[in-house]
Amino acid sequence: MNKVFKNADDAIKDIQDGAVIMIGGFGLCGIPENCLTALVKKRTKNLTCVSNNAGVDDFGIGLLLKGRQVKKMVASYVGENAEFERQLLNGELEVELIPQGTLATRCMAAGYGMPAIFTPAGVGTEVAKGKESRVFNGKEYLLEYAIDAGFAFVKAWKGDKLGNLIYKETARNFNPLMAMGGKITIAEVEELVEPGELDPNQVHTPGIYVHRIFQGSHYEKRIEQRTVRPKKS
Repeated sequence: MNKVFKNADDAIKDIQDGAVIMIGGFGLCGIPENCLTALVKKRTKNLTCVSNNAGVDDFGIGLLLKGRQVKKMVASYVGENAEFERQLLNGELEVELIPQGTLATRCMAAGYGMPAIFTPAGVGTEVAKGKESRVFNGKEYLLEYAIDAGFAFVKAWKGDKLGNLIYKETARNFNPLMAMGGKITIAEVEELVEPGELDPNQVHTPGIYVHRIFQGSHYEKRIEQRTVRPKKS
């Protein structure tokens, strides 16, 4: 199976309107920006985006929101995107907020082939409304279903042509979980190498989870929140 694609446009070309896509990254760290930019150019619409957060206004998922290509956001944190806020408050965007650990575990469950999980997170809150619960050892747990996503976009530091991936430091975040969860996982990497060049002990995502891979370009390495100390007089 040839997993190597020449660029992001080629890798995402069959994604149709209405697709559900898991998107790796945390804030702006480790986001698959080439895949997202390609979707913006393709003008695919009515998307459901499953991501820890909604990015910022002019980058990543923010560009999809700006182009009105997202129908629904499934996320755990959404506080850095003014356009997201505007669409939410005006009833233009469906939003499902999920506790962060629950989101991660629902993605992981999809990768493990588990239909659902039980978690104590959200019991007794708005999150629990309309959901089945059970008591185990005297403690209440909510039933949460695995996330069903046709595609997953992930960003890695290095990958080989068999799809094995290594993430760099905190860019690891949600990427391994999203890579497991998508029915078709598309990985963009900063450096694409031949099979055998990666140390097997360093591989975070084995190639069995990755269906398409390409070497990305023009990574901006943005800083979401820059904090500096006051200059000493």
